Amino acid sequence: MVLFPQARRAVEAAAGQPRVFEAGFDVAAARLEARRLAAAQPREDVAEVLDVDAGGVPCRLYRPAGARPGVVVHVHGGGFVMHDVDVHDAVARRLADRSRTAVLSVDYRRPPEHPFPAAPDDVSTALAWLEEQAARPGDPLGVAGPTYGHGDSAGANLALVAALRHPGRFTALALIYPFLDPTASFDSYATAADGFDPREAAWYWEQYAATPADLEHPDLAPLRSEGLGALPPTLVVTAEHDPLRDEGEELARRLAAEGVAVVATRYLGQVHGFWRHVDVFDAAEPLMRQVAAFLDQHRPDQHRPDQHR
Repeated sequence: MVLFPQARRAVEAAAGQPRVFEAGFDVAAARLEARRLAAAQPREDVAEVLDVDAGGVPCRLYRPAGARPGVVVHVHGGGFVMHDVDVHDAVARRLADRSRTAVLSVDYRRPPEHPFPAAPDDVSTALAWLEEQAARPGDPLGVAGPTYGHGDSAGANLALVAALRHPGRFTALALIYPFLDPTASFDSYATAADGFDPREAAWYWEQYAATPADLEHPDLAPLRSEGLGALPPTLVVTAEHDPLRDEGEELARRLAAEGVAVVATRYLGQVHGFWRHVDVFDAAEPLMRQVAAFLDQHRPDQHRPDQHR
């Protein structure tokens, strides 16, 4: 297991940064710094970008030129605590352009101010709002058609939970290195080479859970769900040197055993977070195109190879 040079440089650059579990860590300052860094990322033009109120949940809607029917619901990562639609603006733009589909980026409430189940409730509210908008005469927001779920890290957890809460709502699901297991019991926590400290994962779960009992709730820890077999076709992507690698791949194995059409891809030499940084990691753009192709493959009007047999 060898870190690719770009990943190694990213790990080295992050060394010495404040750790979330250290005394005095300032959540508000960390959020501001993430926004500052994200503002420097390259941004693509999208034909239309609208800040919308989705039933009380702030969201940002991206509509590329020539958008095809439907919408991708993007749920951002950040350990449930960090990041927002501004931090994910650049990747949401790329996702809209590559998928040629509208993208709704959900600015869900975050802990510690708003612990579980505020975040999954907000995603559910946004989904209900989308359904109302799609039913409006003339579909003025251009969101009618298939709905796809997408998220990275904690956002992948929330996208997965939304699919489990609302069976049949998503046409397909794309999960980028999902954050799933509050027990941190998989081997990749001990073998990851990206400088990740297991205390960091524990801190995020502690902020997210309102009570210790929440850590066993399937809406927080979806590997505990008994409804995995009802999921739509799902793409699960992991990174070789990510402590979350094994829990994502365990999800993929369970989905396959349940008969779900699942594709699982491990990106060699990569670390957690690479997908969001096209300006740093060569693998980021191919992954974005893989997601777009997977969603396109599962459009209801797409011809399947087996239809011609």
